[in-house]
This record gives sequence, structure tokens and C-alpha cells, in this order.
Amino acid sequence: MACKLIIHGAAGRMGRRILNLASESGDFKIVGAIDHSTHPDLGKDAGSLAGIGAIGVPLGAEMPSGGEVMIDFSLPTGVEKAIEMCLDKNIALVMGTTGLENNQREKLKKAAKQIAIIYGSNMSVGMNVLFSLVGKVAQMLGSQYDIEITETHHRHKKDSPSGTALTLAERICAQTGRIFPECLVYGRHGKEALREEGTIGVHAIRAGDITGQHSVIYGSLGETLTLSHTAHNRDNFVRGALRAALWLKGKTPGMYSMAQVLGIE
Repeated sequence: MACKLIIHGAAGRMGRRILNLASESGDFKIVGAIDHSTHPDLGKDAGSLAGIGAIGVPLGAEMPSGGEVMIDFSLPTGVEKAIEMCLDKNIALVMGTTGLENNQREKLKKAAKQIAIIYGSNMSVGMNVLFSLVGKVAQMLGSQYDIEITETHHRHKKDSPSGTALTLAERICAQTGRIFPECLVYGRHGKEALREEGTIGVHAIRAGDITGQHSVIYGSLGETLTLSHTAHNRDNFVRGALRAALWLKGKTPGMYSMAQVLGIE
């Protein structure tokens, strides 16, 4: 039976792609499309706004009834409303919005006592496989290998470094005994900028319309190993979120991970 899906942030770029790919998959019945209360397209058919033709679901500002899972790709300012709406209607939540503050992550954890939630800094299937590998590789290579992380995104990305880059660093720290985030060095400059043993360099690049590139560089005296991921477009994040929504349907309350969705944890 199709998963009854509600999309929060439905009028945004990611929301429209969710509408497209969810409709295309045949695994979902879209029962709600939500955006902020001042959006100029409120009341218009969400499918028409997404370019897939009318689906009989208007863009609204309030939570409709009948949903099983919400996918949120809005803005950090809309996250708390998404949590409250899911708690009120007792439906599961896939949180794809990035750049959350610590207090917002704490609210997600608290809400997970009542509803099923998946939250990750990156919904891409490939990136979540990389998350599972980077710490293991660092552990296998040992302390003689320096570790640097680079991330490249489009010119409009607000947060830096990306949440994905920080998650990569966090996974490495967990496997190698480094203290996160104290061991991180954000870029280097000046005449006395020699690399310190045990640190992880994190470097952010912003240019043009690059969707997302992340690399983890392990370097020793004599060789370099690089693990990298490139997002060609936003669809890989959408497909990961849809996969998570199908998996989350009917789950008991709790905080789940993409690793669990993929069966790698």
C-alpha cells in the first residue's frame, strides 16, 4: 500500500523534486504539501507548481490529516514547526533540512520519544556509505596518516563548513580517539601554519552552482588515499529521503539513522 506522504517546504527546490520523484515512483500517495504562511503560491495545486500537473493537493500552511510520514526540506527557521505538526498528528518525520542549531537537534531527540524520526546531515545513499567507511579507513591506516577534509558547494550555501563535512570528521574522531570538534582546524593561513599532529583540517569552497563535493584525504610520507563523493544534482538527496520515508513508515517512536535504513549499522 502506498505511503501517505506530506512534504514540508513543498514550494522550494527540494520540495518540488520530492513531489516529482515521489509521484514518479508509485510508492507514495501525496496527501499534503506545506510551506510558510506568507508564500505567494498558497492555494495553488502543488503538482502544477512542481511541473507534474495537477494532483489535487493545494499548497497550504497547515498540516492536513491522513499522513503517515512527513519529509522536511525547508529552512532551519521552519524546523520547529515541522516537529510540532508531526507530534500533533502523530506521524513519522524524515528531517532533511541542514544547518540545525544544537537546540533544534535536542528538540528532535525529545520528539523521538513520541514519534519515529530520521535525521541526518546528508540524505544521499552514497554519502551515507562514505560516512560508514571514513572512520574505519582512518583506523586501519593509523596515526601516521594526516587527514584533511574538503567540501565544495554553490555560492548560495549559507553554512560553512557543511554539516556533511562535520559528520565525516565526527565519524573519523569516533574511530580514532580524537576529540570532536576540538581537533578540527578550519583552513590555514599565516607564516606559522604548520600542520599539528592529530588534527583534522576542514576546508570549504564556494563557487558557482556546484551541488556538492566532499573528499577525505589520508596522506603519509609516500602515498595518499582519497575517498570522495560528488552529488551531480539534488535528486540523489531526494531519492535517499524517499527511501528513508518508506522504511520509516509504521516504525515505533525513536531516533533512527540512514545507516539503519541502508542496513549498514
